[in-house]
Amino acid sequence: MALGSDTRGKLDDAQAQIERLREQVEALMKDRVTPAVADFAGRAETAVHNATGAVRGQAEAVSGRVRQQPLIAILIAAGLGWIIGRVMR
Repeated sequence: MALGSDTRGKLDDAQAQIERLREQVEALMKDRVTPAVADFAGRAETAVHNATGAVRGQAEAVSGRVRQQPLIAILIAAGLGWIIGRVMR
């Protein structure tokens, strides 16, 4: 069954509109979404780098205190172990 010329014209027009919409979506992705994602990734990388530095600094500080006062560190660790053991029962 052949489509009428009016129906064929409407179908071609709908396909052309879909193609234009696809091109607009691709342009928006390229112009707006991709740079925004890249910017977010850069900020996330900076935050991770800063957090890593802070954690390293704190670990070094704790390590220094443990070296300076090993007996207190052992007592604290034993106390925390006892508390965690009581909570886990």
